[in-house]
Amino acid sequence: MGRAGFCTYLIILLCAAVPAIAGAAPVPCDRLAYLGLPNTKITVAEVVAAGAFTPPPSPMPPMGPPPSFKDVPAFCRVVLDASPTPDSDIKIEVWMPASGWNHKFRGQGNGGFAGTIDYDGLAAAVKRGYASAGTDTGHSGSGIDASWAIGHPEKVVDFGNRGIHEMTLNARGIIGAFYGENPQRNYFASCSDGGREALMEAQRFPEDYDGILAGAPANFWTHLLTAAMYNVEATTRDPASYIPAAKVPAIAKAVLDACDAEDGVTDGVLNDPRQCHFDPGTIACKGADSNDCLTASQVTALKAVYAGPHDSAGHQVFPGYEPGGEAGFGGWSLWITGPNPTSSLIYFFGHGFFSDMVYEQKDWDPKTFTVDDALKAADAKTASALNATDPDLSPFKARGGKLIVYHGWSDAAIPPENAINYYNSVQARMGQSSVESFMRLYMIPGMQHCADGPGANAFFGEGGRLGDPEHDIFADLEQWVEKNVAPHTIIATKYADDNPAHAVKMTRPLCAYPEVAKYKGSGDSNDAANFTCVKGE
Repeated sequence: MGRAGFCTYLIILLCAAVPAIAGAAPVPCDRLAYLGLPNTKITVAEVVAAGAFTPPPSPMPPMGPPPSFKDVPAFCRVVLDASPTPDSDIKIEVWMPASGWNHKFRGQGNGGFAGTIDYDGLAAAVKRGYASAGTDTGHSGSGIDASWAIGHPEKVVDFGNRGIHEMTLNARGIIGAFYGENPQRNYFASCSDGGREALMEAQRFPEDYDGILAGAPANFWTHLLTAAMYNVEATTRDPASYIPAAKVPAIAKAVLDACDAEDGVTDGVLNDPRQCHFDPGTIACKGADSNDCLTASQVTALKAVYAGPHDSAGHQVFPGYEPGGEAGFGGWSLWITGPNPTSSLIYFFGHGFFSDMVYEQKDWDPKTFTVDDALKAADAKTASALNATDPDLSPFKARGGKLIVYHGWSDAAIPPENAINYYNSVQARMGQSSVESFMRLYMIPGMQHCADGPGANAFFGEGGRLGDPEHDIFADLEQWVEKNVAPHTIIATKYADDNPAHAVKMTRPLCAYPEVAKYKGSGDSNDAANFTCVKGE
């Protein structure tokens, strides 16, 4: 009896642990419910007709119009619960195209504290022919809520690294049974916490994926969230230090007035914000306080935000925020200032991390925060589960894995120099030539957290360019994995209102770090053809 028949009729084979036999009969979708998977229970195995999927209620309502799944082709949907420990409850969904499978698997990641499955990502993957999987990483929550962590150290581990690995192993077993063959290539792509998950996979589970795309990685989790509380303290410990959202436009204008033209093009985008030496004191109020200037206390707070936290010995704990990312929908008004002192996103993430994961005290008082004590406690309690900072990627490289990291220079959530620091640490450990053979870093001028911002921020095949390596960073990753064609320059696009259905405002080349795009000095500065990649300063 073939492997698929054995799984279907005896229902005892651990399919995830046994490679598919070439030519084995595929298992019908509804029969997948009877697969025996280690520490896992399959609760749904059904064919979803084209356009018929309706997602379950989410604890995190969409920020815009509800997503539509009307253009999703028919697929086999498998829902499962994985319990690698007695306190684990990892919800996983595996979606597989009913026809037109491209013989590839693409894993989906999460944002924030996770807690939901990325149905949009699953739908996008299936529409492109991929089998895909997503997970809530072991708990249900809004993404800014970490209360589930109190008293549940195994759930913290599931969130930190085990959940994505369990998703991957189970998904590959189910895909192999459904199609009668294993995926030919396995990919993972995600941003923010998903970028951290991506690097965690490369570091701890190098056999899981052939190609990994890590965006704006929150990989130095304990230091990032210590920095979040540092910024909260800098702007709120003294009420006079708080910078209201109404003053953010004045800060943004002052930064551009000081630095925009330094890269040769006055376009509202700082090509490399590290070259901008903006002094917040230049917009200090010379008379009455107003939204066009900063008080002395606010100037001090702003300098602290740009500088980033240091410990009592003067060592930098985490990079500060770069100038140039203050304004806009995904800027400081959302992440750093908020509409009031305790409603910024960095407040929710920093407070949630320390109260629920580190100290496990719901009534933890953030006024007791100090950088030294908080960092020591965070590292001791959670670093092993949450930090993805190992610079030794030798096992991933040895099996032919390829890794692309990208980060927006205008990110107001995760300071972008963190990505550069990790890239440099890998080079220091493995050597430049070794790293260039399997890893690339792209720094995106003017892009905020994973998207948005004034720069050319569309580089995932928007505008009908899906699968075009020149305009699609994921296609570039596939080219590298499958054809050994290393990526170099990717053309990014800025659309009006950041909507690919609207007009193109400009295009720019994204250069592999440490190169940057430099204007040639003539021609339309909104056309990528008039820029060249040169080594950065």
